[in-house]
Parts: sequence; C-alpha cells; structure tokens
Amino acid sequence: MTAARGASSSGAGARDGEVRVVDEDRGADEVDVLRRLRTETAAEHQAVEDTLDLLSPTLTRDRLVDVLTRMHGFWLAAEASLDAWARDEPADAAGVDWPRRRRAALFAADLAALGAAGPTPQPALPATVGTDAALGRMYVLEGSSLGGVFIDRHLATLPQLAAVGRLSAFSPYGEQTGAMWHAFRTATRARIADGGNADRLVAAARETFGALAGWCGAPSPAGAPWSPARPGHRFTRGNEVVA
Repeated sequence: MTAARGASSSGAGARDGEVRVVDEDRGADEVDVLRRLRTETAAEHQAVEDTLDLLSPTLTRDRLVDVLTRMHGFWLAAEASLDAWARDEPADAAGVDWPRRRRAALFAADLAALGAAGPTPQPALPATVGTDAALGRMYVLEGSSLGGVFIDRHLATLPQLAAVGRLSAFSPYGEQTGAMWHAFRTATRARIADGGNADRLVAAARETFGALAGWCGAPSPAGAPWSPARPGHRFTRGNEVVA
C-alpha cells in the first residue's frame, strides 16, 4: 500500500478525480520533516509495494484476502499502540483527529464481505511513546490512503474481481482523501515548528515501515531483518502522489 511519494507521471496533474497533494512553502524549515519522511522510508516503502503487488492485472481473490488479512493484523496492532498514546495525550490526539483515522474495522468489514472473516494474527509492534513517535507511526498508516485511491480504481478494472464489489479500507476517506492528508501534514509541521523532535518522528516512521515490510514478507538485503531505510531505491510508477 502506497504512502505519499515524490512526483511521477501520475502526479503531474489532477485528472479524472486524481488525488494530488502538493507541499506549499517548500523552502520552509517545517517542510524538512516531510521530505525526510518521504526519502528515509523509501526502501521499505518500495519493498512493501513490490511484495503486495496490488496493482497486478492478475491479482486474485485469494491474494487479495491474504493482503487484507495482513493489513488488518498490522492495523490492529498499530492502532492499539496509538490508542494508548491517545489516552496519554488526548489533546494531541484530538488535534490530529485520531478517532476518525482508525481503519482496522474497515479491513475487518472488507474481509467479512469477502467471506473471509476469522482470527487475525498481529505483529508485535513497539509501544508508541509520545506525540512525535505517534505522528511518525501515523505517517505510514495515513500515507497508505493516498495509494489506496489508485488501488481501488485498479481493483474495479479487474474482471476476476468483479463480484467483490467496492472495498472500504484502501481508500477510507473518499473525496476527503486530499483534505485528510493535508490536515495530517499540517499537524506534523506544526509539531516540529513548536519544538517537536524531528529525529524521533522520522525514526518512528522508519521503524513502523520496517515492521510493515517484515510483516508483509518483503525481502531485505542479504536476508537480514528489516532496519531503518536504505536510500537509493526507485519509486514505483503509476500509483504515486505528490507529497
């Protein structure tokens, strides 16, 4: 599932309802954390996309169920950690509209609609301690809603999935996708501008993306466990969003 990436052919213009999110004030110091998030999670991000391969024209129902099951388990674990943070920092959680951003129940509903409801394994994720870490973890979860728009469109074109119907978890915000992402970016920038720790925020995003890559079974260099991102990987074309 795709989080926010750099510009590509699909992000060159807003056509046919295409989601397009562009940073304003790129010279401002606050933007640096978003640029770091984008570049320093690139390797894990690419590994997740390549492994899930949700834009494949041969995607099957069984493969879709497997992906949704993995995503459901990951979101359950990630949201549990963020719920704990929200109890400790309710004002910060309200400021980023955390309750509206929860999606685990949507994955569960999609699985039930596919007749695949059942026990869902979850990864063991580190606790989310503090708002900087929470925003870093949320960057991974929220960014995936951007690519989810393209995934939804692709699924609708596959004749082998015609009977599945529209799913809800990949693109949970519908026409509000761009607005929700803009609000998240604004909150993240404000946090750093007000004295938040950018290193801690980026580290949490890298840790979360690494955990997601490992949970999805993505291979890593030399077969080693996933660790913070390795720069230099190219981004997937065709499902990217300007961030």
